[in-house]
Amino acid sequence: MEEDSQPVASAEAGSSFDLEAYIANYTGHSKIDRLLFVAERSAGKPLELEALRMAHDELKRTENTARYQEVVARIDGRLGSAYTLDRAWVENTERRSAQKGERLESELQSFKAALMKESIRMGHSDLGDWAYERGDLQMAFKCYVRTRDYCTTSRHVVAMCLAVIRTALELGNFVHVANYVGKAEATPDVSNDSVIMAKLRAASGINLLHSRKYKQAARKFCEVSPDLGTTYSDVLALHDVAVYGSLCALASLDRSELRSRVIANIGFREVLELAPEMRELVHAFYNSQYAVALRLLEGLKPALLLDMHVAEHVPALYAAIRHRALCQYVQPFSSVDLSVMAAALNTPVAELEKQLAGLIMDGAISARIDSATKVLYASKADARVTTFQRVLTAGEAYCRDTRALLLRANLVQHDFMQAGPGGPGGGGGRGRKERLERGLYDMGMGGGGGLMYGMGRSMGVLI
Repeated sequence: MEEDSQPVASAEAGSSFDLEAYIANYTGHSKIDRLLFVAERSAGKPLELEALRMAHDELKRTENTARYQEVVARIDGRLGSAYTLDRAWVENTERRSAQKGERLESELQSFKAALMKESIRMGHSDLGDWAYERGDLQMAFKCYVRTRDYCTTSRHVVAMCLAVIRTALELGNFVHVANYVGKAEATPDVSNDSVIMAKLRAASGINLLHSRKYKQAARKFCEVSPDLGTTYSDVLALHDVAVYGSLCALASLDRSELRSRVIANIGFREVLELAPEMRELVHAFYNSQYAVALRLLEGLKPALLLDMHVAEHVPALYAAIRHRALCQYVQPFSSVDLSVMAAALNTPVAELEKQLAGLIMDGAISARIDSATKVLYASKADARVTTFQRVLTAGEAYCRDTRALLLRANLVQHDFMQAGPGGPGGGGGRGRKERLERGLYDMGMGGGGGLMYGMGRSMGVLI
């Protein structure tokens, strides 16, 4: 049901959503992908045509004729004659692109014939860039990967990894994203470059977000340095890091980690300045102002449903944040009046009771609900019973060790021992009394006594 309502919610936000300001944060394929995602989520609304118009204009500055024709087909004449198919532009662009591809392929073959390693690497990279501009992501991915065998410096390896990561993100191949982030991070001296590390952590965060590993994603996004700036605008903006990191942190981190990684984190605090609405949300949630936090969340929802990376995760993230708010609200109290709690959370009592019942069934809250009086009673652990349980456990361990010690003493007394290098009992011919005392007090330091003592402990037999 939630998925069916997402396009409606995003479409309703169209009148207040500033598409131009939003899309100005991106460049390249990311800009076009986001425009088309907005158009898809706003089908039948004015925002759809605005997004398609901007995507059309952006595509005419590229060599991606296939995608241009798809956008023109989606516009379907609704924007006038200026946005119909320009066949002359398509033919000229394809001819020019084909000539460039033939030239790059010819140069690469000549480099291979001359065994020029650095030139071969650059040839594969240029061919990958050409395919990427045309929208042939599979070919671009293969070309970028082929440069790996010809990389001679750390800088070359990192450049190859970043190109592969960018292409893999667009393809949705998140396994390769994780692999090449790891390769780049293992490259010598890469940790000294804050911008490259910020790019790798941001890409890793997106990968973990799509894998629904929200806690790991939150940690990665919170490690992104503000030095990232606009250098990664062909993938995501620094504003996105603040939004994704805050949502994942609220949904998965406890209060202490939320404070250390988000609120007290100087680097991420600077990133949060770019998203004041998220900063306000985080502080309201941390200060237990749950009604304010949940109201802010609802206000952000329409815009989040237009974000191609986080849209499909909005229901899960919102549910996790709400459940965490409920758990933190009831934690300090022995009993809670549901009507008071519902007013504090701006939620109907019936819906709140249903949500709390679900959390109790899942074991997230140890409590019971009196439906007649609408009161939640916390189930506290009995300290007396817990203490007795610990004492019984310690007593059982003591008895087990004592039985093992007595077993070993009997084995030593009756010469039922493995012979050591110095004679029976490993004691070099020492008498039975000495061996018995050694068995009782030395706890297995001589000959095979240690072995037999270990057997006694494992057998737990009293002789």
